[in-house]
Amino acid sequence: MKSCLVVDDSRVIRMVARRILEQMSFQIEEATDGKEALEACHKKMPDAILLDWNMPVMNGIDFLRALRSTPTGGQPVVVFCTTENDIAHIREAIEAGANEYIMKPFDRDIIEAKFAQVGLV
Repeated sequence: MKSCLVVDDSRVIRMVARRILEQMSFQIEEATDGKEALEACHKKMPDAILLDWNMPVMNGIDFLRALRSTPTGGQPVVVFCTTENDIAHIREAIEAGANEYIMKPFDRDIIEAKFAQVGLV
């Protein structure tokens, strides 16, 4: 079973993403900010990360840069899931190492399509 770390400061978003991803047969871990997510990745690197941009403590882009600089940080597929939808944010995320980008709000069809594009399903 593949694993996915859902990183978002919104409990509702984490709950919705968890429900969708569990239906897609992913084992789910959750983090409320980038610092917590980085700690989780140091313990056990997930196959995928669904990542919010705007969070307290450490935001998503700073987390992604820190993750990609670690020895095994290139392994997980990172899909940004955020309300930041301008081209500058998308470009910055891709340049920092994101594999794909989803706009909020999202549904199962969107997540399945993006995860299929990056080879997770």
